[in-house]
Amino acid sequence: MKKYVCSICGFVYDEEKGYPEEGIAPGTKWEDVPADFVCPLCGVGKEQFEAE
Repeated sequence: MKKYVCSICGFVYDEEKGYPEEGIAPGTKWEDVPADFVCPLCGVGKEQFEAE
């Protein structure tokens, strides 16, 4: 499992943990996160995230 970091604010999406607060279950791979996902801290889109 990988982690993806927002290049703007540093928020980390961890595939192992998911993001249950937004309905993304633990174990959800980044490519399976909805395309309209936005960073919960700064609001940028998925394209601003980079693999750690």
